[in-house]
Amino acid sequence: QVQLVESGGGLVQAGESLRLSCAASGIVFNRAFMAWYRQAPGKQRELVANITSGGGTNYADSVKGRFTISRDNAKNTVDLQMNSLKPEDTAVYYCKASLLGGLRNYWGQGTQVTVSS
Repeated sequence: QVQLVESGGGLVQAGESLRLSCAASGIVFNRAFMAWYRQAPGKQRELVANITSGGGTNYADSVKGRFTISRDNAKNTVDLQMNSLKPEDTAVYYCKASLLGGLRNYWGQGTQVTVSS
């Protein structure tokens, strides 16, 4: 059974930092393409950052220079370090694992991040 469990969300003030973590089980993690998405109220879910099995990364323009995605294949985890948070970063953040070139996709349950001004 595949499980992705996010943690680390919370309420912070603008300018502060949070670190999200996603623990994966039931998949061959070191072959998985991992990503963080977010969904704000009334908006579509959007890509925040992704990381390939080899460690290559990609970021949404809105978070470049502030967020860093990383993975630990020994621990089956993918993290998202979020610095200089802004109120517009407020959303539910989801972890996604993709395998077989996207034929298999799995989502976590999400973790709430709220940034107050």
